[in-house]
Order: sequence, then structure tokens, then C-alpha cells
Amino acid sequence: MRVNWGFFKFLVLTALIVFLFSFTKKRNETRKITKIDIEFLDENDPFITLQTVNKLLIQNSDSLTSIDKETLVLKEMEDRLLKNPMIRDAEVFMTVDGLLGAKIEQRNPIGRVAASPNYYLDSDGKKMPLSLVYSSRVPIITGSSASNFKEVTPLLLKINDDPFMKKSVVGLHVNKDGTIDLKLRKHDFRVQFGRPEMIEKKFQNFKAFYKKTQLDSTLTGYSLVNLEFDSQVVATKK
Repeated sequence: MRVNWGFFKFLVLTALIVFLFSFTKKRNETRKITKIDIEFLDENDPFITLQTVNKLLIQNSDSLTSIDKETLVLKEMEDRLLKNPMIRDAEVFMTVDGLLGAKIEQRNPIGRVAASPNYYLDSDGKKMPLSLVYSSRVPIITGSSASNFKEVTPLLLKINDDPFMKKSVVGLHVNKDGTIDLKLRKHDFRVQFGRPEMIEKKFQNFKAFYKKTQLDSTLTGYSLVNLEFDSQVVATKK
């Protein structure tokens, strides 16, 4: 009987590959976690502590090194992180050398609603609770709204992107008819902004008015500045 050495070599090689793969897989799964690395992707100060994130990643365990990699379910970890009201997005991963990593994007507060209790309005127009770790300096929102003030989100985002307006505006008041008044940091006159439309045009008009009245020292003589008109600023003297 003639032996087919080529086929025999193929079987041996296949068996060896399967053995090495199974051995490597089993050894990799039984390795312990050596380190946790948490990275915040946004530029905000942390609204959630690293200790809290660690607890959300690893639950019911006294020692990091006692956990086998095979017991980890990364999707469940991500889900736990995403349930935290301070976290907008999260990615959890594991490296071959035992590093458990988490990349976290926090929610971005752009306004603080004066309600009972107070809460933030984030950049997605959603309610965000206050943090026990860090308080964000953002405009205070007052007035009434049927949608938790989501309608002012475009205006707040534009304010946040404009250095002059961000420095100047400390408050927004939403009137019952949907119009908005702005409160400034250094001046007591009311800025009647109107509805959150033509925002950039209104900013340009206001900055031009502000610069002109500063030059002629008449800025403090007004009680109301109305930006609701397209091509002009209507100001009322005290």
C-alpha cells in the first residue's frame, strides 16, 4: 500500500494549527487583567470620577488581578457606562497583554435651568443632572418651556462658539410667547433677542451696536436693546 505523504503532512499540519490556536485562545482567556486605562475624549473637566468609572467597569470584585479575561463581557460594561447620566458615549476594549481600556465622551452642558431641582441642558438639547464633582459655568436659563428648553439649544450652541457672546451672556429668559431675552455679565439693560432665528445676524448687529456705544460712552444709558429687526438695533434709553 502506497502512503500519501503529502496528505499525511497536511493532516499533521492542520492538527498542529488547531492545537496551537486552542492553546493560545485558552491561555489568553485565563490571563488576568493587569491594568485599567480610562481616557476622557472631550475637553470638559470630569463630571464623573475615575473611581466611579472603575466601579462601573468592574463590579462585585475585590481585586483587579483576580478577574479572568474570559469572564469579561465588554458590551455589558459599555451598557453600564452609558446608563450613567454624565456619559454621552463609551467604548470598552481589551488588549492581549491584559489591559482593560475605556474611552469615554462626557455630556457637554451648555446651559443650567433654574428649576426644582436645577439641571443642565446639554449640547444635544437633553436634560442632564448636576454633577457632585464639578460645576460648569454656563448661562442660567429661566422662564417657561413645554420642551424642557430644548428650543434654546441652537442659540446656546452659537453663544458657546462665539468668544464675545460667551464672555458676555450669563442668562437667558424664555418668555411665554417663545421669545428670548438675554442677560449680560456687566450691564443691566435687557437684550430682547426674539426667537432663536437668524442668530449670527443678530450677533453681528449687537456687537456693532456694543462697539459703537462703547466708543461714545453711551452704552450705560440704555434700558432695552431690541435685536428682533433684520437690519437695525432698536435701543430704549433709561
